[in-house]
Amino acid sequence: MKGIAFFSGGKDGLYAVYLAQKSGIDIPYLLLLKTTFGTSPHYENIESLKTLADSMKKELLIFDMKKGNDELGKFIASLNVSFIVGGDIFLEEHFNWVNRLAQSADVVALEPIYGKKSMNLAEDMVKDGFEYSIIAVDTSKFEKDWLGYKFESYDDVKKFAFENPNVDPLGERGEFHTVVLKSPLFEDSFVMRNPVFVKSEKYDYFRFSLEKENVV
Repeated sequence: MKGIAFFSGGKDGLYAVYLAQKSGIDIPYLLLLKTTFGTSPHYENIESLKTLADSMKKELLIFDMKKGNDELGKFIASLNVSFIVGGDIFLEEHFNWVNRLAQSADVVALEPIYGKKSMNLAEDMVKDGFEYSIIAVDTSKFEKDWLGYKFESYDDVKKFAFENPNVDPLGERGEFHTVVLKSPLFEDSFVMRNPVFVKSEKYDYFRFSLEKENVV
């Protein structure tokens, strides 16, 4: 059983890959979408995303959404996969979009973290060895002071939730975006280097590079 997974370098999508693989599904492809609406902090750091894909020994595929949903469905159908894996948690609109896309590509939509509570899911992530940092904040919803904040343990999750009671602990409403620095999926662990602060029409975010962490 093979699948393709949506990929941005962030925690939700990669944790979905982790769970899918634990269930016995091989995920050889990671799908990065080049969006048509505004700046994507993830796409702005595409070289770092390539680094993560290489560490997972997976092929990074990039699709320009200017081509439209129909062409995306055809593209997925051409890959000879049975599943498309998403990292949605509770956004029903996007969950439904993934299911429509899967139907058009004649594959099964797999959303292993959908419907879980954010705090419980965040706890599961860090307990399973995921470490991640905030790389972008939506300035209409959140403060830029949290850029670079690193989640390494459940204590970090609890601190974040306590100090930001109106923000979803996983940023599912788009309050913030992350990059995973350590996970069971990677051959290496990484640290963020040379973060450069950038302000766009919607986001305050970092452009950065990833460097292998020296483990003594």
